[in-house]
Amino acid sequence: MFQRKIYDALLEWKRLSHGTTAIMLEGARRVGKSTIVEAFAKNEYDDYLLLDFGKESQEIRQNFEENIGNPDVFFRNLFLLKNKTRMPERSLIIFDEVQRFPLARQAIKYLVADGRYDYIETGSLISIKKNVKDIIIPSEEQKLKMYPMDFEEFLWARGDHTTAEEIRNAFSERRPFGDSIHRKITRTFREYMAVGGMPQAVARFSDGGTYEEIDYVKRTILDLYEDDLRKSEEGGSDKTVAVFRALPANLSSHNRQFKLASVDKNARFGSYLGDIQFIDSAMIGNLCRNVSKPEVTLDLYAEPDTFKLYLCDTGLLLTQVMRAAQTAGDDLYKALLFGRLGVDQGMIIENMIAQMLVCNGHGLYFHSLRHQPAGSAKEKSYEVDFLLVRGKRLCPLEVKSSGYQSHKSFDFFKEKYRQLKMPERFILYTKDLRREDDILYLPLYMTMCL
Repeated sequence: MFQRKIYDALLEWKRLSHGTTAIMLEGARRVGKSTIVEAFAKNEYDDYLLLDFGKESQEIRQNFEENIGNPDVFFRNLFLLKNKTRMPERSLIIFDEVQRFPLARQAIKYLVADGRYDYIETGSLISIKKNVKDIIIPSEEQKLKMYPMDFEEFLWARGDHTTAEEIRNAFSERRPFGDSIHRKITRTFREYMAVGGMPQAVARFSDGGTYEEIDYVKRTILDLYEDDLRKSEEGGSDKTVAVFRALPANLSSHNRQFKLASVDKNARFGSYLGDIQFIDSAMIGNLCRNVSKPEVTLDLYAEPDTFKLYLCDTGLLLTQVMRAAQTAGDDLYKALLFGRLGVDQGMIIENMIAQMLVCNGHGLYFHSLRHQPAGSAKEKSYEVDFLLVRGKRLCPLEVKSSGYQSHKSFDFFKEKYRQLKMPERFILYTKDLRREDDILYLPLYMTMCL
């Protein structure tokens, strides 16, 4: 099992909750939810019971339906059916894949009130309407989101427990690393982009597997996601899967905005809204919305029908791009590692930045603006890749897939919105850290510090 940051969040929940809430660990399939929860149970409790609702018997389900109002009978039957001796109080019960049996999720209200055990739920695609429309979501349920492994967790998986801290120190001090160290970290970061953060793929990488073998692991995950997406009630399975498959084509377009014409030339936004929201809420995709007005209350100005849709894991995106080929092969990955990728490298890097921002707790927003530069006869369109809020101030962020240092969009954005107080602007690019007036150029891997 890999070291994951979510473990510390679970420890904090246990310390502060004292059994007054259950915790729901949300995330896409195969991000490691079940693995980390069972490890937590083994390490932090005297005993635990795992209920996997993808496998549990009808008798277990019937016990929830008939006896949840009588805790003594419920637990007596539960332990009998699971062939387990009664556990000491403050042990842990895990509801794994709880979206498959919504009544167990509703039962949390009564089980927490009973008070004899702690409860952790794990769920994938739990926002599917048919799974929650007939139940009462318990107020005693605390939610926690789990994402693919971030760059620091990837470093830990390699046995490196020093680089991430040095990156944070360099960012804090606004200090460049120097060419040799920067190249070394960049090489590792490119490995992270190629492999991605899905634990199965990282495990294969750590075990010395070839990139072709790693790619095979990721293809099985993509197939699993498509199977899950076919369960969507929002417009039908073909539409949802079609949106998912259209992600690479849209991200490779000039402005990376999602165009429904790539799915169906006659598509209307309203008919696909549920499919898009489903992919986002299932945490398979990361939705990035255009804001009509750049203010710190970004969500208030987000336009629902102008957006980008990134894949939750960049390693999966790279595999999805190459799915038409029978195998990706080691050559493709070598090209990415050395910055010679034939496909749109900017698409891969921008998806990686979006993924890292989401892992850091940021919502994803961008801003399209019209501006007439001095000497130009008409207005032109420009775009700021991401807008963040840092220290209650708006922070524009631009992504470059090379060492290119042009920043027209930044300059016109600042000129148009002079009233905004932006103490610092960031450009993420492939070179080492440097400062130019109020613009801080950051190497891609320092996104983890934002």
